[in-house]
Amino acid sequence: MTQPEQAPRAAAPTAVPPADRTTTLAIGGMTCGACVGRVERKLGRLTGVSASVNLATARARIDHPAAVSVTDLVATVEAAGFTAHLPEAAPAAPRPDEVGPPAADPAAGPSADAEEPADDRPDARPEDGAGAGAERRRLLLTAALALPVLALSMVPGWQFRNWQWLCFMLAAPVAVWGAAPFHVRALRGLRHGAATMDTLVSLGVAASFGWSTYALFLGGAGTPGMTMPFSLLPAAGDGTSHLYLEAAVGVPLFVLAGRRMEARARRGTGAALRSLAELAAKEVSVPGPDGTERRIPIARLGVGDRFLVRPGERVATDGTVRTGSSALDLSLITGESHPVEVGPGATVVGGAVNSGGLLEVRADAVGGDTQLARITRLVEDAQTGKTRAQRLADAVAAVFVPAVLTIAVTVLGFWLGAGADPQAAVTAAVAVLVVACPCALGLATPTALLAATGRGAQLGILVSGPQALERLRRIDTVVLDKTGTLTTGRMTVRDVTHRTDGRDPDEVLRLAATVEQCSEHPVARAVLGHVRDHRPAVRLEPAAAVRDFTATPGFGVRGALDGRTVTVVRPPDDPTGLPAPLPEAVRAAGAAGRTAVLVTVDGTPEAVLALGDALRPDGYRAVDHLRRLGVRPVLATGDCAATARVVARQLAITEVHAQARPHDKAALVTTLQEQGGRVAVVGDGVNDAAALALADLGIAMGGGTDAAIGAADVTLVREDLQAIADAVRLARRTLGTIRANLFWAFGYNLVTVPLAAVGLLNPMLAAAAMSASSLLVVGNSLRLRAWQPPSATRGTRRSTAASRHRTNGTWESA
Repeated sequence: MTQPEQAPRAAAPTAVPPADRTTTLAIGGMTCGACVGRVERKLGRLTGVSASVNLATARARIDHPAAVSVTDLVATVEAAGFTAHLPEAAPAAPRPDEVGPPAADPAAGPSADAEEPADDRPDARPEDGAGAGAERRRLLLTAALALPVLALSMVPGWQFRNWQWLCFMLAAPVAVWGAAPFHVRALRGLRHGAATMDTLVSLGVAASFGWSTYALFLGGAGTPGMTMPFSLLPAAGDGTSHLYLEAAVGVPLFVLAGRRMEARARRGTGAALRSLAELAAKEVSVPGPDGTERRIPIARLGVGDRFLVRPGERVATDGTVRTGSSALDLSLITGESHPVEVGPGATVVGGAVNSGGLLEVRADAVGGDTQLARITRLVEDAQTGKTRAQRLADAVAAVFVPAVLTIAVTVLGFWLGAGADPQAAVTAAVAVLVVACPCALGLATPTALLAATGRGAQLGILVSGPQALERLRRIDTVVLDKTGTLTTGRMTVRDVTHRTDGRDPDEVLRLAATVEQCSEHPVARAVLGHVRDHRPAVRLEPAAAVRDFTATPGFGVRGALDGRTVTVVRPPDDPTGLPAPLPEAVRAAGAAGRTAVLVTVDGTPEAVLALGDALRPDGYRAVDHLRRLGVRPVLATGDCAATARVVARQLAITEVHAQARPHDKAALVTTLQEQGGRVAVVGDGVNDAAALALADLGIAMGGGTDAAIGAADVTLVREDLQAIADAVRLARRTLGTIRANLFWAFGYNLVTVPLAAVGLLNPMLAAAAMSASSLLVVGNSLRLRAWQPPSATRGTRRSTAASRHRTNGTWESA
């Protein structure tokens, strides 16, 4: 499904041609926020191209015109000193507007993987393949060589005769081969006139090892019997140059170990997204015309094909049950813990687990059109965005490395100019190079978004991106639709009243139901269901027989059938002018809290249908939770005032706007915003789309129409109103985590760089601190994976009283 663009919030600059394609590239060689900024700047220089690069996922989401090919994008990234290629094909098909590899060939699309060591690729995570094995071997061999050097350098009592030469022989392969990934990337950046964190690490290792080599051969440190005390602070010169071999081996060891642990932690933040992808079936059982059964790959299943689902198996794709009945476990998709009973005619969602009997299902959607595929895409899209704070961090990271290099040179010159010992000057300069860490700046937002959006998907909350999270955290007013939002949306016809001496009742219902076949509104489903279930003798014409069909959101439908003009609409505010006994039927429906619908044929009122809907059982508690979060609930519905008041009274909502058409809801949103409110709208129908798009934040119910979901920033897959309050809590927790990450990332550098500059930080400890800073940011984000919404308050006085009124789970009985 193409993701609609929301013009009110995302208007593109007029100077840039509108992008009509979206491409996702896997980027290799990025190690810090400076790399992210360079890739985005290079791609942004192409005409009409905008890019958002995610350090945590090593992906770039690029909007570009058709005139800019994927080859051009890859070449631009490679010209910046990185590798780029189309990612491996996902289980779901790509969107029509997205350039992707439907049948991905590893050779498709240029890639510089051959130039880059296998362990140097960001895709080669510690859990994956040959590249991971090479990375692990590099780390283990580096540790085996470095640990004796660290021990001998730090414990003077273990320093035997000529110990320094043994340390030199052990340190040489570490400084050259163990730190090779840093040297390679630093040289590659140098070729392209750029500096990254790898430049800092490479220079730190080279300076430490180079100074130690000078000290051994020319500075007197190679004298047999020489011992060197270990100190956390630079020592005064004693005529003998000190060795910094422990820094030369400690820096690559700590950075390699830190990046390995960081990669494992980052993989953990994306575990929820991978679990969604794993829900997709790989094979499906298809019955043959002769009654035999065969297994085929899911890619060969088409719309309209039949397939079988046995107990314990996952539903292969979205569809409609033809035969059989069972209970489906949707917990991994919607977050609903209770099983859902299904039977013939019921819709099922791909990825659900069959807990009961055998089902035969007709496929209604396959590939990228399934609900599971759309959920996965929404989560992936959300993870590529950036908060405003992260954009500031990226801007800082872009100039961070050049600034650190400048500081290191300045510190070296200052110390030497002040007459300090040269080795103290080198120590301070190396410590500045090593301790500075732009990685934490680049990881602050992506890792938190990975964890939060994945956790939200597990809870049935799909957020379109970090901007939606920021707005969700700040909302103070929520406008709630009634039908399908506060109620289940499964309306039923409770009463039918025909006018005296009118047309044949069955004929009136036939005309109304046939016209309603063209609509997807809950009223239409209710009318159709009533005719099929209670008037089986009434034969409906196909929907194609209806001419000049129009649907007016918030009012009703109109169509021509058999030469007659038929309308199914909201009755007038004053029903007095209707023929008897229709006025009394309209008033009775309103008094009972039901929705009245007027059927006219050729302009003559013929019948009034009274429709009832069930209030969601968690409605009162959900509204109460919103109120406790400081969010003011407002009810806006197209129903009459009497029906709206009944619903509002049941949910303790004091502000009610009845008979609101789409433009009325949009005007209400504007009015609330002018009053200083930060407004969210929750809806599920076409009549809510305008208000959803106009609001500061749009929240769509997952069972709603495509227009509502397309205009919304947040989609609630789980049929539970408490998900609204959970979404607000998750947004506030996530933004709090991001702020804490950025505070640490900025604060760490603001504290440690000056300490290193004045000589109060040993280079080896600086390397350990630099690695720890990234791990702390990722670890803080990982806490979001375990976040649980607070349990609902039970047994409150008002909910107990309300439950006594809501017998049979309906609000009409109040």
